[in-house]
Amino acid sequence: MKNLRIFSFLLVFCFSGVTLFSQMKKDPSRFFDPAKLTEVGTYYYPEHWDESQWKRDFIKMKELGFEFVHFAEFAWAMLEPSEGVYDFAWLDKAVDLASEQGLKVIMCTSTATPPVWLVRKHPDVLIRHENGTKMDHGARQHPSFSNIFYREYAMKMIEKLAQHYGKDKRIMGWQLDNEPRPHFDFGEDAHNRFREWLKRKYSSIDALNTAWGTRFWSQIYSDFSEINIPRLSQMFMNSHQILDYQRFATEETISFLNEQTRTIRKHTIPEQWITTNLIPEYSDGHLRYIDQLDFHSYTRYMVFGERFGMGEKGYRLGHVERIAKANDFFRTVDGVYGVMELQPGQVNWGRINPQPYPGAVRLWLWHVFAGGSKFTCTYRFRQPIYGTELYHYGIVGPDGVTTSNGGLEFVRFINEIKTLRKAYNPSVSNPKEYENRRTAILYNHENTWEMERNRQTTEWNTERHVDKYYNALKSFGAPVDFIDERNDFSVYNVMLAPAYQMIDDALVARWRDYVEKGGNLVLTARTGHKNRMGQLFETQFAEKIFSLIGAKLDFYDLLLPHHPDNVKFEGKNYSWTSWGEVFVPERNTETWAAYEGDFYAGRPAVIHRKLGKGSVTYVGVDSKDGNLEKEVLKKLYKKLNISLLDLPEGLHIEYRDGFGIAVNYGEKAYVLPISDKSEFIVGGKSIPKAGVSVWNEKK
Repeated sequence: MKNLRIFSFLLVFCFSGVTLFSQMKKDPSRFFDPAKLTEVGTYYYPEHWDESQWKRDFIKMKELGFEFVHFAEFAWAMLEPSEGVYDFAWLDKAVDLASEQGLKVIMCTSTATPPVWLVRKHPDVLIRHENGTKMDHGARQHPSFSNIFYREYAMKMIEKLAQHYGKDKRIMGWQLDNEPRPHFDFGEDAHNRFREWLKRKYSSIDALNTAWGTRFWSQIYSDFSEINIPRLSQMFMNSHQILDYQRFATEETISFLNEQTRTIRKHTIPEQWITTNLIPEYSDGHLRYIDQLDFHSYTRYMVFGERFGMGEKGYRLGHVERIAKANDFFRTVDGVYGVMELQPGQVNWGRINPQPYPGAVRLWLWHVFAGGSKFTCTYRFRQPIYGTELYHYGIVGPDGVTTSNGGLEFVRFINEIKTLRKAYNPSVSNPKEYENRRTAILYNHENTWEMERNRQTTEWNTERHVDKYYNALKSFGAPVDFIDERNDFSVYNVMLAPAYQMIDDALVARWRDYVEKGGNLVLTARTGHKNRMGQLFETQFAEKIFSLIGAKLDFYDLLLPHHPDNVKFEGKNYSWTSWGEVFVPERNTETWAAYEGDFYAGRPAVIHRKLGKGSVTYVGVDSKDGNLEKEVLKKLYKKLNISLLDLPEGLHIEYRDGFGIAVNYGEKAYVLPISDKSEFIVGGKSIPKAGVSVWNEKK
């Protein structure tokens, strides 16, 4: 019977993978009224509070200006108190009371917290760690996406929930699970599903042996049944096997969420959208590939005791790029995104949990809006009085009545958005100068996986490398779109592909076609070394891109952290340690920067060439602070006659719906570099620390 269950679920899994990007879904912007610009809501857990308080709480939400409320995220035990017995009466009452106050509802599937009766009946639903220990009931996110029973019971519960609320026009949309992400489970079902996944991926066991290079250290397999999930703690574990397992774990997450989506859609009206709340960890492949969703949403916490931000106490504001990068990453997946969780004040789960700087919450709200978000929801409305999140702030405090400081900042933002709606003109577009700066960053999470396993030096950090280019672009006032290989490159004048280590002939051909037709491609260190399985090509290093970049890669070097060297660019020196590639350029390839201080002094580090109607720039070195990368991009944009801003660190300027929006994470006030004819709706031309300015540009 167990084998039959596994077989039936594997059939479902076979047909639940990623669809082609060309199979375009309906435009998700149809779910949102453009005249509203954005909407604001809040998480609420009616099951945590006495029913006599519910109406009071919804009245308070309405008075504060919230437009929707979020229910049922962790409520499986209340929805299905015993197997097959469902209770929606309490949730119906909550929906009714919210609707009486004009609040729409986001309904959440409760799959992150299975009830104890399921866990005890089928203990294999729990994640098994590499050392054999299992998680247990009493927390959240402890079940395995690979477990057959977990999926079966989850879909039964979700179907009942969808049947009950799928035709209810008060339900605006659905959130799946809670912060889903790939996890490594070593249970029996996970092993079986991994083996079946490998069978589908490879035509034979010989093909797998070739892809994994199993002749190295006598790792050869004769049958798929011999393969286990790789032991990640085991030294020198086969890196190609780990790469495939990461792909599998990602697809398990995707397939679980896609299966939820299909289950819900059988019962919903067209007005209800489906999304989930993702944590922006950019090496998690599922962030862009949950193809059944209407759109992707993210969760962002800015202040939790880490050293993010400018100056000694920048941790009270967080780093300017944390929201900006998430906006730019998620917006381009579907053209629409929302923010499902944004903190309203102190949290409880950091190592140290400081108060945010006054105005920080409002700053974050405006920054989320600046990227194009259609809604922002805050976690949570009431501060809990029991459980694991006792010191996690809410919009109101533990008394259920007093509005917190962060809550007041939400109210201020809500009222400012109401003012902005009155000034909205759908015929006004963003400035041409702004759109001319729009730049794509081509990103593939698998490159990050591969390089972080084979860093070659403790100085290398893939995400920091990408951020050096991203941060430079934002300082130029450039809108940035993170794209992947499903996207059309030709719509961008400039495209960066930082550290794009794993390639194939088809991608190189696309890059060449993009450049020859007028695109300007920027490649960086470590690009083109390996195939899609992380194996080196049987060629010279990066030989597949030699004709594209107009140079041969002679060798690369890695310096010790205590002994950096320099690269000279435009008469200035820039320090580096982590990765430097040395080139032999062709006759028509320009040398923009050269190494100093070692046996290859004077050799090219940054090269540039014209190709067809476009150009290719290759930055072969990873600088210490990102200033070299910034200056190289400046030179490129100058050659392309693209005007740039020169914004100080911490200041961002974006445009959306014809409005200019500036946010200041810096330590002091700045004067905005915009026209004196601009008409300010929020703030002014001088923007203080944690300040926000919003304007219309008058012609």
